[in-house]
Amino acid sequence: MIADRRALLLGAGAFLAAGRARAQSEGDLDLSGRFVQGGHIIGRTWPRALVFVDGEGLTTASAAGLFIVGLDREAPGSVEIRVQDGRRSAWRTLEIAPGTFPMSRIDGLPPSTVEVPADPVLQARIQHEVALKTEGFASRIDGDGFRDGFVWPVENFRVSSRWGAQRILNGTPARPHYGIDLAVPAGSPIRAPAAGRVVLAQPNLHFEGGLVLIDHGQGLITAYLHQSRLDVRQGQDLMRGDLIGRVGMTGRATGPHLCWRMKWRDRNLDPSLLVRT
Repeated sequence: MIADRRALLLGAGAFLAAGRARAQSEGDLDLSGRFVQGGHIIGRTWPRALVFVDGEGLTTASAAGLFIVGLDREAPGSVEIRVQDGRRSAWRTLEIAPGTFPMSRIDGLPPSTVEVPADPVLQARIQHEVALKTEGFASRIDGDGFRDGFVWPVENFRVSSRWGAQRILNGTPARPHYGIDLAVPAGSPIRAPAAGRVVLAQPNLHFEGGLVLIDHGQGLITAYLHQSRLDVRQGQDLMRGDLIGRVGMTGRATGPHLCWRMKWRDRNLDPSLLVRT
């Protein structure tokens, strides 16, 4: 692994929990992860216990008692995690550290890569593709493929854009970049970073180009954009290391790279923070 990767992980490492947060009874609720904006919380509790985040029931622990909660870019300074199994309950309030998000300015881009033309045919295509992606991100398979942590989906890469960066494109602020861009040569293999199920595999979307979505359980979904070739199909179960496809520059991309994204339900997460968690 190269220096960019080491610096990225060190920047997040300062926010690792200093030990495991525990509830009232030893073993009732064990929490670890990256307690920082863009990070995540991995918990172990009673099998199939209900999990509440700031009072809202959002997920259920797996048969092994494992669950995950995402912390988006705008996560508040604290979060309460409560689990309930019948009359038993346990809870813990965690402090969430602020993230550090770079700002980047890119000028001289072709207008077609920044603005969407007012073409009714194109607009209809985009709306159709939005529906496909929305259905994919709504997947909630019963599993805990995140339990053994993640590995990088490509090798020998350079981080060309960090997660959460605020981009100014041709002088106009865009929404934060909710992916981490990993620059590698075109045709490089992309492999599953953890076990999961393919819930979307589309080769030629307008924005994302070749796109694959993988559900790792409980609504934790990773996305792989701009692929030149897809080697998986929707509904296929994957193990860590299985081939997903090949790096390309399809869709709205200015060079070959993998844009790697992650969502937990409606929250955007930094996938790099799950590497080796």
